[in-house]
Amino acid sequence: MNLKEALDYGKNNLINTSEDYMTIVKILIEHVFNIKKEEIVVSYNMELEPHKVYDFTTYIDKIKSGYPVQYITNKQEFMGLQFYVDDNVLIPQPDTEILVQEVIEAYSKKECKILDLCTGSGAIAISLAKYIENANVVATDVSNKAIQIAKLNAEKNMVRKKIEFIESDMFNNVKYKDFDVIVSNPPYIKTDVISKLDKQVQSEPFIALDGGDDGLKFYRIIADGAKEHLKKDGKLFLEIGYDQKEEVTNILKQKYINIYCKKDLAQNDRIIVAEMRD
Repeated sequence: MNLKEALDYGKNNLINTSEDYMTIVKILIEHVFNIKKEEIVVSYNMELEPHKVYDFTTYIDKIKSGYPVQYITNKQEFMGLQFYVDDNVLIPQPDTEILVQEVIEAYSKKECKILDLCTGSGAIAISLAKYIENANVVATDVSNKAIQIAKLNAEKNMVRKKIEFIESDMFNNVKYKDFDVIVSNPPYIKTDVISKLDKQVQSEPFIALDGGDDGLKFYRIIADGAKEHLKKDGKLFLEIGYDQKEEVTNILKQKYINIYCKKDLAQNDRIIVAEMRD
């Protein structure tokens, strides 16, 4: 098989799986054959090693069945940084950059102490440590495997010394009471909806998706627990599902003020910010 035939094989098998099927095929070609995406066209006639062709076709079958290409390449870009990901963590998504950018905009010129709950791959905590010079970051996750991946990513992005990682079920092992910011992209999908999602999403860790019967379990935990860990003028920055604005706002308004919501690039409600009530 030559490179053109491999490209066609990937295209024909994935064309009905994703709008970005050609991007996925090129990512896989770069990963397996070590041929950069911009060099594919001029390398069409290159004969490929049979064992690599076998790997390529096996990966195509996995992706066709719903397995994310990011878990094969172990790579995902977020906020201009590179992250290692595998099936122990959620794949960081561009929509979550809205959450990170909002924190950066508010605190980029200040000293601040930040708690990132449900850190997963560490994408949020690491990005904040990278782009806020005077940030002191604590990142938690209930999964020890996720914590190890987040530590690896902090090393890769040269911010390990700025982040303390704690294995914790939400606030349970967090002893600090003086955070300026608590930020989180918590599990927020209703339990009975997860089985109806795209196969690619279902391949991600169930524990990182499951927000309980109504999808709001972790917002209630955060709203209750944050008041013990935030400074008086501290703020919550939370990612939400596209249809959860009103429900999350109602949970927060008993204890927080100056609540507002921002939309993502698709004009879906994406984040909610709230300030501690005196």
